[in-house]
Amino acid sequence: MSRKEKKTAYFTKLMDLFSENSKIFIVGLDMVGSKQVQNVRLSLRGKGDVLMGKNTMIRKCIRDNLEAHPKLEVLLPWIVGNTAFVFVKNDFDSVRAVIKENFVGAAARAGVVATVDVTIPKGVTSLQPTETSFFQALNISTKITKGNIEILSDVDLIKKGRKVMPGEAALLQKLGVKPFTYGLEILAVYDDGSLFEPAVLDISEADLIAKFQSGINNVAAISLAANYPTLAAVPHAFINGYKNVLSIALSTEYTFPLAKKVKDFLSDPEAMARAAAAASGPAAKGASAAAAPVAAAEPEKEEEEEVAAFDLFD
Repeated sequence: MSRKEKKTAYFTKLMDLFSENSKIFIVGLDMVGSKQVQNVRLSLRGKGDVLMGKNTMIRKCIRDNLEAHPKLEVLLPWIVGNTAFVFVKNDFDSVRAVIKENFVGAAARAGVVATVDVTIPKGVTSLQPTETSFFQALNISTKITKGNIEILSDVDLIKKGRKVMPGEAALLQKLGVKPFTYGLEILAVYDDGSLFEPAVLDISEADLIAKFQSGINNVAAISLAANYPTLAAVPHAFINGYKNVLSIALSTEYTFPLAKKVKDFLSDPEAMARAAAAASGPAAKGASAAAAPVAAAEPEKEEEEEVAAFDLFD
């Protein structure tokens, strides 16, 4: 197959995937090997497809087909650096789970930007005393314990976002520590013409309901304060109106069926006492019962004090 034919076949495959899938992950491939990408491809069978290629070819393919697929224009700014597309057949969560499962540990290499903080715990290592020069160069306190180097205290070796120095990388390799993990990093999420941050996928249905309820409460509060009717304020307006009518009925001889029930309740002291007792509950009864002996004991204490005072000044 000639170069032109390969290019045409690639363009056809890319546009077929765009036509068949409206959901796409834009992923970064920094520090990811071909074997790791192949493992992701195998794990995504039936759930999605991974497509890589030259950025210039992908941009040209999209631009040439913008008339038929105008929604793809939002992808153009993201086709930079070492990126790829993961086309999602069904839902985002299952594909994202596969991507996360295929992150692998990697040794620290000089010049690489650290993705996490790296701390070396104190304790005896497997290194021989001849390796102390690495620790001395990094100002790490050590001692020799039973023929091995012992680190005396925890060492914050590398900070997140800082480049790894050659000495730090060499030390971690000698200790056999692989502090970093690399995989297909999700940079953006495309859904039928819309682009959003990957963090949006972490929002649950309960979070959406809570946000929606909070918005409704705000609308209702503003509506009631401004005396402007809205659908959100209707239930509150009815309840407030009922309270006003009920208060008028209780203050006058005017009544209606629901107000009559309230009036009958308020005119019956025994019913009110039973309701108060039920509201107080067993805890309140116990507290009042416990307080009763104390209250009864207080007069006796006062009498003793009076007698003592009388004898003293008699």
